[in-house]
Amino acid sequence: MPAALKIPPTAADEYACWLSRHPKSGSTARRLLREFLALHTSGERYLDSAESVLTELVNNAVQHSRTTPGRLILIRFEHKPDHLRLEVHDAGRTHPVPRTASPDEENGRGLRLVEELSITWGWCPREGGIGKVVWATVAPEVRDPR
Repeated sequence: MPAALKIPPTAADEYACWLSRHPKSGSTARRLLREFLALHTSGERYLDSAESVLTELVNNAVQHSRTTPGRLILIRFEHKPDHLRLEVHDAGRTHPVPRTASPDEENGRGLRLVEELSITWGWCPREGGIGKVVWATVAPEVRDPR
């Protein structure tokens, strides 16, 4: 099981945690996201899309951030009344670029999924000059009133 090191929140609507760069970190991140959203009245309205987006961002950081062993990734959530911001920080130098996978390829669709499920997404260099932050903003899902 990947290690998780929680960072004290700066506000009730924020959460951050360091995770090991491990193939199982995506499932750990999903569990932490579910726990975080359970604390918020409208949290469940973000869950389906946010879990998929976060999983893709974490898996990309684990698989593609060509860094030395032992480097960690940081996940951060920020809940606002009209959106949820997800961030994944890693020490990798390469920035994410969506690509079009051929029908017979098993990989290469993750960022397209992030594009579809997010209001917006992007990346920027990490403060301090080492690595990057990949972020996505997810809207609450509209529930059928029936």
